[in-house]
Amino acid sequence: MVNIEVQLNNENNMDRRSLYYCSKVYLGSLEGGQDYQEIPNVIAVNIVGFDYPPSDNVHTCFRLREDRDMSLVLPGLEIHFINMAKWSKLKGKDIKNNPLHRWLVWFDKNSPQKLVEEVVSMEPAILAADERFVYITQDKETYDRFWRRQLAEMDERIRLKNARKKGIEQGIEQGIEQGIEQGTLGVARNALAKGLSPDMICEITGLDLQTIENIQKE
Repeated sequence: MVNIEVQLNNENNMDRRSLYYCSKVYLGSLEGGQDYQEIPNVIAVNIVGFDYPPSDNVHTCFRLREDRDMSLVLPGLEIHFINMAKWSKLKGKDIKNNPLHRWLVWFDKNSPQKLVEEVVSMEPAILAADERFVYITQDKETYDRFWRRQLAEMDERIRLKNARKKGIEQGIEQGIEQGIEQGTLGVARNALAKGLSPDMICEITGLDLQTIENIQKE
C-alpha cells in the first residue's frame, strides 16, 4: 500500500506527520481475525516543496534498521522524501538513465514543455499519467464526472467488501448453529443407546419428543 503526501510549505512537522499517516495506513490494513502476515508492506512517499530532510540528495529513503548492523532491516515500512527544492537546483538532470528524474520532470510545473514531451515519449507510465491528467483537467464538468465515477467505483468496492465480510460472518454463524445442532443430536443418540428414556433426553438436550422418536426410528 502506498500513501502519497504533497506538502508545499514547511510546517516543521513533516517527520512526525509522515510517521503518523504511514502508521495509520499500516494499522488500518489489518482487519479483525486476519493474521499479522497478511499486513501488506506500506510505502509513504512525501513530495515536499521545501528543503527537507537535511541531505544532499533529492531522494531519501528511511527504513527500520538495526543500529550496529545496517544490513538488518525490519520489513514492512518505507518512508521516501522527494525534495523539490533540491530538484529545482539540480544540475545535469539525467532523464536518460534515471526513471525518478523523468517523473520529476513531468511533475515539476517549471519544467520546459519540450523536456516534458520528451520524458512522456520515453516512459509509458508517464504517458498514461499525462493522458489522465489532460483528460480530467479539460473542464470542470469532465473533472467532476471523473471524480464521480471514481467515488462510485470506490463505493462499489466497499459495498462488495462489506457484502463478502457479512457473508463470511453469516456462514460462520450458520456453521456454529449447525455444529451445535449436530452435537445435540449426537448426545441424544448416545443417551438412547445408554437406555435413557425419551422424556429424560428431552430434558437434557432441549430437543422435542418428536425429534427423539425420529432418532429412535433411524
